[in-house]
Amino acid sequence: MTNFVEIEINDQILEIKLNKPKVNAINMDISRELGAAFVRLRDDPELAVAIITGAGERIFSAGWDLKAVESGEMQMDNWWEDDYGPGGFAGLTELWDLNKPVIAAVNGLVIGGGVELVLACDLIIAADHVEFSLPELPLGMVPDAGAIQRLHRRLPYNKAMEMYLLGERMSATEAASYGLINKVVSADQLMDTARAWAKKLTKVAPLALQSVKELLRAIEGDTIQAAFETMRTGDLPIYRQLLKSDDAKEGVSAFVEKRDAKFKGS
Repeated sequence: MTNFVEIEINDQILEIKLNKPKVNAINMDISRELGAAFVRLRDDPELAVAIITGAGERIFSAGWDLKAVESGEMQMDNWWEDDYGPGGFAGLTELWDLNKPVIAAVNGLVIGGGVELVLACDLIIAADHVEFSLPELPLGMVPDAGAIQRLHRRLPYNKAMEMYLLGERMSATEAASYGLINKVVSADQLMDTARAWAKKLTKVAPLALQSVKELLRAIEGDTIQAAFETMRTGDLPIYRQLLKSDDAKEGVSAFVEKRDAKFKGS
């Protein structure tokens, strides 16, 4: 292990920090470290949510470690056959069974694979000096570890094509105007804001919190009618458990009795 990924746990919140000077580039070792952290989030019942950020304020991540590609440590052809760990590149871009939310607290410039890592998160908060960039085409590549798959689903097609084809940078303010990210804050408020959101999520019934991602994943691409059918008949173990749970009953009782609910995750 390279120890370029720092982990801290505070009250059901897993904080993950990329700290690989100078640009937080991501190679296979770091992907596996990130993947181990996200698997820990997935599997530990005491954890409800994660925050991922980068060290410092200049750069969140420059993405794929091109020096590792140049040295032969990572391959270009069929790159996905290299051992990036259970979540694919950056430990999260293909971790399909992670139902707990991940908040990106974006602290600096986000380039290439860094954008792909952020796009795999569920909530995105950026400091006001942040910019997003996909410079792969001039390098003879395409951003195929999550950006090609996700970005044009989040942005208007022509704006996504500006980033894909022209490599145009997008500011945090512009990204927020299109709904690509949730919130823009000053750099000194970034982690406080992310932690406040994470703290709020720890108060939600765990099965309800996890059902949202399970359901969205299952109904993606469905018509509205088909989505109802999927929810009623599909293989959705967390959602089924939620409907029968004591927590669901507790939530109703707490509302009627005008008190705070006491959820147990069952």
